[in-house]
Amino acid sequence: MQVVFHIGAHFTDDGRLLRTLRENETLLADRGCVVPDPDRYRARIRDLLVAMRGTAASPEAQETLLDSITDRDHIERLILSNENFMGFPVRMIADDGFHTLAPARLRALANLFPTAQVEFQLALVNPATLLPQLLAQSRGASYEAMMGALAPLQVRWAPVVQKMVAALANQPLVVWCNEDTPLIWPEVLRSLAGLPPEAELAGDFALLDAIMAPEGMTRMRAYLEAHPPRNAAQRRKIVTAFLDKFGLAEHIEMDVALPGWDAALIDDITAAYDADAAEIAAMPGVQFIAP
Repeated sequence: MQVVFHIGAHFTDDGRLLRTLRENETLLADRGCVVPDPDRYRARIRDLLVAMRGTAASPEAQETLLDSITDRDHIERLILSNENFMGFPVRMIADDGFHTLAPARLRALANLFPTAQVEFQLALVNPATLLPQLLAQSRGASYEAMMGALAPLQVRWAPVVQKMVAALANQPLVVWCNEDTPLIWPEVLRSLAGLPPEAELAGDFALLDAIMAPEGMTRMRAYLEAHPPRNAAQRRKIVTAFLDKFGLAEHIEMDVALPGWDAALIDDITAAYDADAAEIAAMPGVQFIAP
């Protein structure tokens, strides 16, 4: 059995990936791929992790967990999604760094199914947009309290992912940049579902429907039908052209207003993020989905 943990990151797809996969529930089930309702497993996984205390789950515990989260008997691939798998937002920033809990939490998740083929899938997100969103949901905490001793330019993904890779001991880690998701959405869906690129799947336009004007979507669908792209790269070029013309700015762009931040700092954070993404894409043990 394959078990896929979609671990976020926070403030990326707003649950749209999971909803789209669940809309394909029957099609995926015919292939042995099960996408359970998160309400059936998130609390149970949390409780079991506490009870395991870092040890591997027994065969009986695995069976009990599976029975509690799905009624299907034939499971070849199980997809579990929770942006809190890496830790709750309140623990994302600490004096000792960014997402310092993530490696240990991934090891613990892998121990839930020690005999399965486990993989993790993660969307990175630019700290220049992540931190404002984190502050917005921090229930009145100040920016200074949220950041503690950590400077904005110390919020880096490459060290986190490097430690994840080391913690996972050859278990696959699939990574992409959230900012690229509109262009690689079909590939991300199929990666999670374990499907080949040519596989039929409903919802290939689910994200674009949310960020492109209806007129643009109508025109793009008509264009794609009249001029089917020969490959994924050509499809991305077409999508990019229509997004440039018909993209809804309020859903694509985000105003950043944090104390002490200016355009130069935002550019520096973004440049560091781009460098991290390039480093992560080249890391052994990482499968990187790039546009």
